[in-house]
Amino acid sequence: MVTAIVMIQAERHQVQETAEALAGVPGAREVYSVTGEWDIVVLLKLARYEDLDDVVTGHLRKVPGIARTQTMLAFRTYSEELLDQGFGVGLGG
Repeated sequence: MVTAIVMIQAERHQVQETAEALAGVPGAREVYSVTGEWDIVVLLKLARYEDLDDVVTGHLRKVPGIARTQTMLAFRTYSEELLDQGFGVGLGG
């Protein structure tokens, strides 16, 4: 299984529409709107490394509203439980 994280800058007035379209891209497991330099983050889970080209250069290129992308490949997956703990840091409870 190949995991890729795609960070996307969207056209200013199309963030929601772009994120909704990205949710339908093959292999897109999670799509987030985020703060900061990037507008949208997509978590891709693909069966084969070769599928990355089909999805990123094929499918993403067809989604309207994308101004710029940056793709990162994950080397290793850590426990989802540990990741949830990290995201909870600093939140009141």
